[in-house]
Amino acid sequence: MRASREVEPVCAGPGRVDPAVLRMAVTLIVGALGVVFDTTIISVALNDLATELDAPLSTIQWVGTGYMLAVFITIPLAGWAQSRLGGRRLWVLALAGFLTGSILSALAWNATGLIAFRIVQGLAGGILMPLMYTLLMQAAKGRDIGKIMAVITVPTALGPILGPVLGGLILHLADWRWLFFVNIPFCLIGIWLARRELPDDRPALARPRARLDAVGLLLLCPGSASLLYGLSRVDGGTGFASAQVLTPLFAGLALVGGFTVWTLTRASAPLVDVRMLRHRSVASSSTLLFLGGISLFGSMMLLPLYLQQVRGATPLGAGMMLIPQGVGALVARGLAGRYMDRVGPRAVALAAFALVAASTVPFAFVTATTSGIPLTAALFIRGIALGAAMIAPMGAAFVGLEHEEIPDASMITRVAQQIGGAVGVAVLLVVLQRNIADARTPDALASAFDNAFWWSVALTVAAIPLCLFLPSLPAATALADNKAQETGNDAGSTAQRSS
Repeated sequence: MRASREVEPVCAGPGRVDPAVLRMAVTLIVGALGVVFDTTIISVALNDLATELDAPLSTIQWVGTGYMLAVFITIPLAGWAQSRLGGRRLWVLALAGFLTGSILSALAWNATGLIAFRIVQGLAGGILMPLMYTLLMQAAKGRDIGKIMAVITVPTALGPILGPVLGGLILHLADWRWLFFVNIPFCLIGIWLARRELPDDRPALARPRARLDAVGLLLLCPGSASLLYGLSRVDGGTGFASAQVLTPLFAGLALVGGFTVWTLTRASAPLVDVRMLRHRSVASSSTLLFLGGISLFGSMMLLPLYLQQVRGATPLGAGMMLIPQGVGALVARGLAGRYMDRVGPRAVALAAFALVAASTVPFAFVTATTSGIPLTAALFIRGIALGAAMIAPMGAAFVGLEHEEIPDASMITRVAQQIGGAVGVAVLLVVLQRNIADARTPDALASAFDNAFWWSVALTVAAIPLCLFLPSLPAATALADNKAQETGNDAGSTAQRSS
């Protein structure tokens, strides 16, 4: 095995990312692809799994819900675990855990076993995604944030493009167990690359080890999972006004509120430092990612349902029809990253969220006979806008942060985006199902989707004014200004002490 090395920025020339950082990005992407594909592949397989495992759909839905709850349990642990084990060792262990969960899921003998093994996958996946952003931002040291975000968000662009199609092909050609066996090469190659390319950043033995914030763990992890569970229980009949929704929601809010108070009064090493929200970049980015999650995940639920229920597409056909949106998101990576480093995240986010809203409007006018050509064009444009709308706030969150602050910012933004996605799905599901209840004709069914898409447009428009709170300067300039201010403050303090 090649000797481990530190990733130190080198002079890469104008417009180029440091090759060592780029190698690290590719290494992390390979491992992350298994997590991203796993989520999107399963989304098209619930009906088949219910049939094959002889279980009701209400039970099989826990294959997805259980996974997401497990993810929320371990996201807050990523920062502490990295400080104890080091980034490389934690990445390898998490990938090994995801590999184990994938193999066990493929060998599951009934629905209960599959749900349990999916939870194993989720516990590992919750560590992998925030850790990926943390390692890259720490290695980049504030340089070329836009370009790096364009590279590292490739998995989230490839997932919507290839996941549903891959899932449909697997179910068409092979047994459902291959939905999980397909993760094995990503995990194995990812582990090999990580041991080869990631720097050995294990904490020194002489250095005091970070203690686990046990109280914070008992408050935040079940609190965030309870919020997500409550949102997942929303249905179109009773909406949010039912005990099965309100009880876990209020319990989750109480636990998260208690965690916030505990963190603000704790002197050292909280599980997640919510005081990071005092940075305007972190606070504004988290809010935008919450609203962006509503737009992204809510529409990801609406669009396949529209294609299948109104236009009569099969799951594989719906996945194929959504490819233009995924291609647009992939195209946006390079454009958004380049312009973010050139003009700053504020301008990119403003343009992106406005374009997301505008490109969603055509779907608010769809009928049962609307031509697919304009919808394909709208999907492509919407994909570009969504890609940029995710990159800008994600990158902006890390502008001006110190090395040790990056893990907390990564976890906060990740949780904000995931909760936003759950809220988006819940709200739009209520709107859609209440309108569908009265639909008796294809045109009435299409009209029900029209109303839901108008809600999606409105929620996206609400995010546009908040873009003004993002940093206006390119990332590198903002970082330089921050360092200069710190240097000036240090010099002033030294002079004051001398006098």
